[in-house]
Amino acid sequence: MAPSGQRRSSYSKRAQYNLFTGYIVAGAGALIGAILLGISFFQPDLFGGPRSAAQDAASPATETAAAARTGSKSLWESISGYYRAGSKNAELKREMELARIRLAEAEALRRENARLKGLLDLKDEEREPVAVARLVGSTASSTRRFAYLGAGSDDGVEVGMPVRSARGVVGRILETGATSSRVLLLTDSESVLPVIRAGDETVAFAEGRGDSLLRIKLINLGINPLAVGDMFVTSGAGGYYPPGIAVAIVTELTDDGGLARIVSDPAATDFVSVEPIFEPEAAVGAQTPIEEELGD
Repeated sequence: MAPSGQRRSSYSKRAQYNLFTGYIVAGAGALIGAILLGISFFQPDLFGGPRSAAQDAASPATETAAAARTGSKSLWESISGYYRAGSKNAELKREMELARIRLAEAEALRRENARLKGLLDLKDEEREPVAVARLVGSTASSTRRFAYLGAGSDDGVEVGMPVRSARGVVGRILETGATSSRVLLLTDSESVLPVIRAGDETVAFAEGRGDSLLRIKLINLGINPLAVGDMFVTSGAGGYYPPGIAVAIVTELTDDGGLARIVSDPAATDFVSVEPIFEPEAAVGAQTPIEEELGD
């Protein structure tokens, strides 16, 4: 039988020496480790210096790794933030638009509440109406402004009685029949109504122009104190109307006052109430030119 081409290590002196040297080195390392471990138990401060030196040596590498992690994280956040910026901007624009709408609605509600509070403060004690009826017609093609009411003398309606809606003054009774009446509207060219500005009682006259507006003429001429949006109410002078009923709101200023939009538009009014004359004694003789002509 032919001899094998490989020889066992036991037959090689060199291999035996290498194996013996490995055992010696391993045993010496284990012995040195055991000695150092025992010293660390009994005197732990002895190895503080080497540990600090090792930590100082490794610190630059750890700082570089931490900086790299932080930089990569910031870079990723910047990239993702850039791609999310468009959607965030659109969302912020929608929120701002909604906030503007809510603010406008709140401002409108605030102004409406202030106006309603002003009307409530100006409201006098409740007066029992003589009659409640429907406006059945009105003039539309002439400069005169009359309306026709479905109530007359049979219902207790008399000449001079004020006619008003839930919003304000409509006019007053000019002629009466048994079951119907003719109303002189505030916008008629012969209608003149003493008014005051709500709040500071600036005195003026509200004169009809034959259209949908009233002319506010101040009693005391000088610097015009009016402003667009001012509300005028009845003053009670003349005896026909009680004080504090809404009449018109100023829409344009003039040298001696302004032009005002009537609060209670007859074209948009269905039912009205006829109230008794506020002060019959004061109303005697306070007639408009058309009433004087009809009386003659």
